[in-house]
Parts: sequence; C-alpha cells; structure tokens
Amino acid sequence: MRLKKSDLLFAIGISLLFISCDEKRVFDEYRKLDGSWKKKDAVQFVFEQNDTINPYNLFLNIRNNNDYPYNNLYVIVALTQPDSLVKIDTLEYDMAFPDGKLMGEGFSDVKESKLWYQENFKFNKAGTYSVKISQALRKTGDVSGDLELNGVTEVGFRIEKTN
Repeated sequence: MRLKKSDLLFAIGISLLFISCDEKRVFDEYRKLDGSWKKKDAVQFVFEQNDTINPYNLFLNIRNNNDYPYNNLYVIVALTQPDSLVKIDTLEYDMAFPDGKLMGEGFSDVKESKLWYQENFKFNKAGTYSVKISQALRKTGDVSGDLELNGVTEVGFRIEKTN
C-alpha cells in the first residue's frame, strides 16, 4: 500500500506537534527494569547542567503495573553535585487509591506517575550531576525491607524549565 503525499505530510505534522509540545523538558531519561526493582540496584542518571541562574522542577517518573503490591512507594534519592557534595532525601509517594487501583496516567495496566522531587531547584554549580534512586519499601514490622519490589517496569528522571 502506498501512502499519498498528503497522508505523509499529515503524519509528519502530527509528529512534530507532539515533539514540540514538550518545550519545558531539559532532561528526560528512563531505565528499564525486568518487572521488579531490586533493593540493591540503584537506578542512576548522569547529566550536564550549566545554568546556575534559573530554577528547575525535578521529577521522578515511575512506570508500574498491576503486579505492584503497595499503595505507596518509598525511595532514597541521592543527588551528587559537581563538587562531590551529595544531597540525600527519603521520599514517600502515594501510588494507588484506597481501593487498590493504581494512580498515574495510562490506558492499559501500566501506569506512569510523575512524582515531584524538587520544585524551583537551582543548580549551584555548573558541571556533571548524578542522581541515584533506590527503592526503600518494607512491610510493617520488617526492618530489612523488600529485596524485590514487583510491578515496577521503568524508573525515570526528568528536569523541566519552570517558566
């Protein structure tokens, strides 16, 4: 089947529309997991940042499916700056409604949750930054934590312009 020139131009136009709609994006990457997130496997993102003037919004993106067993998610995020200063945060996010239905965007059983990490964050130094994200979930009364967190398919990190 041959495409008409008008159909091809329409498809290109729609593609450009979707690409250009994400003007706020500065950095956006994902790491694919094998359906579970092992406690020992931190997900790392490395990026260059040279703007030390403007604020940015930082997000964690989690893609999970119906195998995800909890209503929440605990993560430890370590942001390493070019001068080797490390900022560590322990964060909790709601991932499901009280009835167990997953929050997030998506039409299938895979949902994507865009989770706030830092709002109006200013990078103090120009250079290479690193973000390491580890899952830190555990069952009530269990000190050691879950060795494997099922249902997480991808972990992402995103930086957006604030204006």
